[in-house]
Amino acid sequence: MTDSAPQTLARPAELGRAFADICEEASALILPFWRAQVAVDHKADSSPVTEADHAAEALILKRLAERFPHIPVISEEDACREGTPETIASTFLLVDPLDGTKGFLRGTEAFTVNIGLVQDGRAVAGAVAAPASGQVWFTGEKGAFRRRFGETAASPIRVREKPGEGLALVSHTLTEDEATRLAARYGCPNWQGMDSSIKFCLIAEGRADIYPRPGRTMEWDTCAAQAVLEAAGGRVITDESQPLRYGKADLGFANSGFLAMGG
Repeated sequence: MTDSAPQTLARPAELGRAFADICEEASALILPFWRAQVAVDHKADSSPVTEADHAAEALILKRLAERFPHIPVISEEDACREGTPETIASTFLLVDPLDGTKGFLRGTEAFTVNIGLVQDGRAVAGAVAAPASGQVWFTGEKGAFRRRFGETAASPIRVREKPGEGLALVSHTLTEDEATRLAARYGCPNWQGMDSSIKFCLIAEGRADIYPRPGRTMEWDTCAAQAVLEAAGGRVITDESQPLRYGKADLGFANSGFLAMGG
């Protein structure tokens, strides 16, 4: 670790802007593959992976190595190829270079690029970019922010207090009956199915209220977006009503079910 490393991470939330720049650069690589004929392979878990995933990951890992060489990185595609480490430092980075690949292949807009920072089990900084809509959400010292690609000015975002007719965002893979029951369980008569971590960001900016996720996800799926949501005043808790934590090397960096919520 270099002498400057402690100062670099003294206010980790501020790193969100640097992550946002990298996510935006990776988004520019991804967009030419969107709604185009793209080669698709399948990983061991049968989930799809494309040239866009690999191109974005290579760029992100290069930029992180240049800017944060002292921080270890776990990235989705690399982890799927090489396996996850048996142990990890208390401070590390989690990368999902293209979250929502199934939606990306369907031609929908709900796919994202994600970089998150973990310290002592907590998601403390992050950025989530949506290449199709040209937006990026990120953490800052004084909260969470959103900006358009190519712009430097950013707008602060904040969760809303849940209205009487709350909106739940749910996984696109749920059936209509499953989604209706899950939304009603948390007091939301309305729901919308959607891919990727963008669901966290819509809650963070006050456009939705909850995202209930039963079952397994991976830490790189949630870290960056959780950091943004919590910086905007929201929370992410497990089925045991505990904060969703990171660095679960003994579980292969897998998450159990959780609930992301706004005000």
